[in-house]
Amino acid sequence: MGDLLVFVLSGLVSGALYALLATGLVLSYSASGLFNFAHGATAYLCALTFHELRSGLGWPPVPAALLVVFVLAPGLGWGLDRLMFRRLARVGETAQIVATIGLLVALPAAGLWAVELLAAAGVAVEPAENRFGLPGVGPSPARSWQLTEGVGIDSDQLITWLVTALVAVALWVLMRHTRIGLRLRAAVDNRSLTELRGISADRLSSAAWMISSALAGLAGVLATPLLGLSAHDFTLFLFVSATAAVIGRFASVPLAFAGGLGLGVLQNLVAGYASFAESVTGFRTAVPFLILFGGLLVLTRRSRAAGVAAVDSPPVDHLAGASWVRRWGVWAAGGGLLCVAFHTVTTPFWSGLLVQGLAVALVFMSFTVVTGLGAMVSLAQGTFVTGAALVAGLLMSRGWPFAAALAAGTCAAALLGAVVALPALRLGGRSLALATLALAFLADQVLFQLRWLRNGDSGWPVPRPVVGPVDLSDDRALGVALVVVVALVAAGLTALRGSPSGRAMLAVRSAPTAAAASGVSVLRTKLLLFTLSAGLAGFGGVLYASYNTRITATDFTAMTGLVWLAVVVAAGVRRPQYAVVAGLVYAVAPRLLSDYVTESAHLPVILFGLAGLALANDPDGYCAAVPVRLARRRAAASRDSAPDPAGPPPAKPPASDGGGGADVCLELRGVAAGYDGGLVLHGVDLAVRRGEILAVLGPNGAGKSTACRVAAGLLPVTGGQVRVLGRDATGDGPVHRSRAGVLLAPEGRGIFPSLTIEENLALYLDEPEARAAVYARFPRLAERRGVSAGALSGGEQQMLALAPLLQRPPAVLIADEPSLGLAPRVADEVYALLTELRDAGTALLLVEEKAAGILGVADTVAYLSQGRVAWCGPRDEVEADRLAEAYLGMGT
Repeated sequence: MGDLLVFVLSGLVSGALYALLATGLVLSYSASGLFNFAHGATAYLCALTFHELRSGLGWPPVPAALLVVFVLAPGLGWGLDRLMFRRLARVGETAQIVATIGLLVALPAAGLWAVELLAAAGVAVEPAENRFGLPGVGPSPARSWQLTEGVGIDSDQLITWLVTALVAVALWVLMRHTRIGLRLRAAVDNRSLTELRGISADRLSSAAWMISSALAGLAGVLATPLLGLSAHDFTLFLFVSATAAVIGRFASVPLAFAGGLGLGVLQNLVAGYASFAESVTGFRTAVPFLILFGGLLVLTRRSRAAGVAAVDSPPVDHLAGASWVRRWGVWAAGGGLLCVAFHTVTTPFWSGLLVQGLAVALVFMSFTVVTGLGAMVSLAQGTFVTGAALVAGLLMSRGWPFAAALAAGTCAAALLGAVVALPALRLGGRSLALATLALAFLADQVLFQLRWLRNGDSGWPVPRPVVGPVDLSDDRALGVALVVVVALVAAGLTALRGSPSGRAMLAVRSAPTAAAASGVSVLRTKLLLFTLSAGLAGFGGVLYASYNTRITATDFTAMTGLVWLAVVVAAGVRRPQYAVVAGLVYAVAPRLLSDYVTESAHLPVILFGLAGLALANDPDGYCAAVPVRLARRRAAASRDSAPDPAGPPPAKPPASDGGGGADVCLELRGVAAGYDGGLVLHGVDLAVRRGEILAVLGPNGAGKSTACRVAAGLLPVTGGQVRVLGRDATGDGPVHRSRAGVLLAPEGRGIFPSLTIEENLALYLDEPEARAAVYARFPRLAERRGVSAGALSGGEQQMLALAPLLQRPPAVLIADEPSLGLAPRVADEVYALLTELRDAGTALLLVEEKAAGILGVADTVAYLSQGRVAWCGPRDEVEADRLAEAYLGMGT
């Protein structure tokens, strides 16, 4: 019983820290849709600052902790949100993952470098790297109390429990009983609808990142006595806490918090009572990653937003169809110059660095396969490199020739990749990345600890090969050989991309559902990509080990793989040539910085990590940015002279005058807009007046919903003007349009399904009296005010979306298919509410695909066809011929 209590109490300490970190992850993800892999690095930076303030500068512990938690951490979160996270929220998930991993790499190194600089300037700072047994917020040394025989707690543990309990209560109050908490929960449900209600998602994002960073800072300060100042341990702590975030499904703060506490206890109980753990080296430390991997498989469901055709669309190949000389001339010339340089210019030292860069480039090309072709982020590439090199070293020690050992190591890495991929490929995006990282840590702590495989701390010798009469023990000869190998692999990957198999891989990357409908096996294709990538990483790993002439189990850890990913994706992961550039930069840049900038080993790590910041602007990497920008300039220069692909505009319809009279509340003047460079609207002119219902009809694909999005500010225009209440509002986003009185009721109900009826109303109606008036008008809503809106029927949801507008009528209401999915009687009730809003002076723009019903309430009718207004006029002039022509393109 005593042992059980000890395990539970100590587990609650680590569980409290997991809970704090997991809560911060959920908050930031909920507000921005971004999983912050650098959350643990933020905690480490705060712990480092706290240590220097307390031990170096002699501050009292409480003021030092308060400064870190309430000033430094929130300031860091606010700054990163403004500089990086907001822009990352608008790019693909691959760029998001890699950019935050780059931040994970850079922040600890930046903190340690700052300590070095302060020490060099004579400031009284303490040595910081990998320090353990450090004091926390409480007294030093910590005080201890005996609870029962064999069971005690100390002051650091007690402070952790008490602070965590206070944070739990504060978070509950914040999320359930404050306006910002309500808005944060609304943003979790539907970020775009939050903006359509006049609530700035950017401000919510800043608030969430500040709170999230403060929680990370608090966890860092409290964890200092437990973890010391080990950036590696803080990173591991983050990934364990990610399991608790998974338990909360990245949305529920209470579940994530409770999951963190339970995870700490479970980890201790499994490690303490699993008797077989004694015989498995590293099992106890691997328990959290087993739990993380299992939690991801059980609790994560891959989903795809409706209407999204591509998960991560590849960019246009601006050199498609170009000659071989144009596509490969520069790269071939560079390879030739490199071969010449090995024998004429470079010293033995620089030859060695270039050889290292070429070997790493082969490893980096594995990212080209799995991420560039497959749009999957694997954080286990370091595992494949280590596994292949250890197998090759083991076999060569048994007398195998280099070529056979190289092939065996490559096959072993490919097999390991398949084993990793089979359970993980059902996941996607961040979940797949976390799953591969969990398996990489498992390999580091269990698989590579097997005595027969690792050969102790010294590892295995991996001698350089002899190819015929050429002895590759000389760096120059090895360099030329690697240039040839790298060129062959790059050519092979380029040929693969253009082959039928490569096109199938790109189809799976861009539109897996469509690829499956075309007969392509999505799972088999992804398994092939993952296996090929692992094999290529293993192939490069053996050659890299042969350059070093030895391999140990700790040469290429999971953390090394994170740095590699940041470097190669920052350069560009779509083309193998970019991997070569990244490899050479990775090998040469640290030496150049050491010779000409600083001898600190932290600066190269900082720069490699911060390269991920560029992904917010150029998600395809800096190597790919140059041809893209040149192509954009050429396209912009030729766009003015290109004819309109939709053809000449039809004769000007007898539209509403749009003359901008005093009664015109919303006006679209010659609006052109579309998606991804393709136009959907071509010079649309519409105007709706105060107290008027303008019905916009048309078939699917006519551009009706696009016109609604433009009018509400969700979609920027590429031409024309949007005017609201006589003012030019073309550049305004949805928040400013909403505050000007323009509201959009989007297709599929404008409600927040996870919020109650009362909370939905409170987002629009601040005054309790106004909400009481809604309940008096709609007794059914009053009866169910505590019910989640998602549990209501379709008619009740539409009633909830429109009811508050009757109390505070907007200047303009845009309703996108308000009768969609409703029974005729319920649809009539909705139209009656819309008519009541018109009578209150609201200008209404109603979009419907079906004319029945809406023509009974409309004052003016417009037909859209192929993104143009085919006809617009009073409802009384609507004829069957005109209706058929608008929908079918022909008269009756």
